[in-house]
Amino acid sequence: MARPGRTSQSGAPRRPVGMTVSARRVLLLVLAALGAYTGGWAYFLTGSWYRSFPGFGLSWLPVLGPYNEHLAKDTGALYLALAALSCCAARWAGDRRLTAVTVLTWLVFSVPHLVHHLRHLDMYGTTDQVLNGVVLGFFAAAAAALAVPAPCAVRARPRPRR
Repeated sequence: MARPGRTSQSGAPRRPVGMTVSARRVLLLVLAALGAYTGGWAYFLTGSWYRSFPGFGLSWLPVLGPYNEHLAKDTGALYLALAALSCCAARWAGDRRLTAVTVLTWLVFSVPHLVHHLRHLDMYGTTDQVLNGVVLGFFAAAAAALAVPAPCAVRARPRPRR
């Protein structure tokens, strides 16, 4: 009789459900890079970040209100902290607890951030509205994808002692 989790009823090997450790590591590194990009720019080049974020010829922040250096630096520090946590989680991507804490942290930040911006898109043109939803939605979706448990390695049964 086949052990549960190894084969389907047809006898074919089951596909593992969840993200591999390598895929988890890549996604965490993408989150870390995006966090470092936003955070480093916001913290170290605060005025430029406010005038030109997200870059690429777009400017999303001035329409949200007046420049506030303290708020910009706090935002930068938050993104840098998320980047650092994501780097640690990527380094130890097999550690379920660290990954869970990282996922929870990104979700607690990115979901309310996304919801807020989705409720205030009226100040942007159509392209910026779509890009806001896509970019901010990516952070929430990436964190949700990381929340899917990694497939468990199948361990060999210990041999009986003779």
